[in-house]
Amino acid sequence: MDTVNEQIRKHYHTLTNQQKLVAKLILDEPKQVALHPARVIGSLTGTSETTVIRLCYALGYSGYTALQNEIRELMLLSGKQDKLLEQYSTDVAGETDLVAYHMEQDIAYIRKTMNALDPGQFQRAVELIVKAKKLIVVGFRSSHGPATWLASTLNVVKGNTYLYRGQIDDANYLITEVDAKSLVIAFSFPRYTSETIIFSTAAKDKGAKILAITDDELSPIGPIADVLIKASTPSPTALKGMATIFSLLNVLVSGVVQADRNNVQRRIKQYDESIQQFYPFFETS
Repeated sequence: MDTVNEQIRKHYHTLTNQQKLVAKLILDEPKQVALHPARVIGSLTGTSETTVIRLCYALGYSGYTALQNEIRELMLLSGKQDKLLEQYSTDVAGETDLVAYHMEQDIAYIRKTMNALDPGQFQRAVELIVKAKKLIVVGFRSSHGPATWLASTLNVVKGNTYLYRGQIDDANYLITEVDAKSLVIAFSFPRYTSETIIFSTAAKDKGAKILAITDDELSPIGPIADVLIKASTPSPTALKGMATIFSLLNVLVSGVVQADRNNVQRRIKQYDESIQQFYPFFETS
């Protein structure tokens, strides 16, 4: 069964406004749910105990206790990582060792992302990439760097990967080439760009699958994603979050290599042979 966060993402658009208030609390403050009964959660969200229980049913749980127990188990697993984050959440001013401070903070967020990564969702993401006949990677502004790297790397290990570059590309042509065997990998981090959502929605309408890499289940790309992988990053993502995102992408590419090893090895060999014709490299003696 999907985690509660994934269940909320999938069902969010079907929830009532009152249920959405409770769902948002579960995502933002899971400790409150772990510690308090449904009556208190209803009070904290300005709703009611009945609303909380109905939300549990809407998400596929047998009741509030089942949801609460799952959250408690997840929190037990993440406890050590949360403490590490708190240790490095102070302001950088006054820090004498900037190297240690920033690298330890990167490590803390990478660990938080690792702990929250749903193995089932990760495996689905790998399978989507391996099975896709065509891959289109989309990412603008703060997402442009990781999107460019992933498109380039997947072209080496898999091929048939395209980076959508916005206005300098023909979006209409790319969309006409999309079908049920295509996969769009969409990066969406604050500040979220509308073009990413518009392109992804158009591709989904043509039958493509959407793999979202984002910071929140309820980010704009969340509702249309078939699979969502969440990266926990400090704010602002463009300045402080790249270490976490690239670490996650490295794991994703490694998963593809492991799942499709024979084809990847053949692809890399062909790539190395052909690249010599176009890009001569300096040879050291």
